[in-house]
Amino acid sequence: MKIFVILALGAIIISMGQALFAMSGGPTTSTKMVRALTVRVALSVGLFLLLLLSWQLGWIEPHGM
Repeated sequence: MKIFVILALGAIIISMGQALFAMSGGPTTSTKMVRALTVRVALSVGLFLLLLLSWQLGWIEPHGM
């Protein structure tokens, strides 16, 4: 589970980098930027829901800091 979360966070960071790269490319690349940011939001929401589901099913357990 830890590896999957790390991979998902890496994919989110890569998507943010793609949006940054598209943003610096000029006005013709706004579609690419919107698509990259949409992917980032979808990955973030999916990861959050997966963590909630994993907690409910007992696959992961919270611990105090």
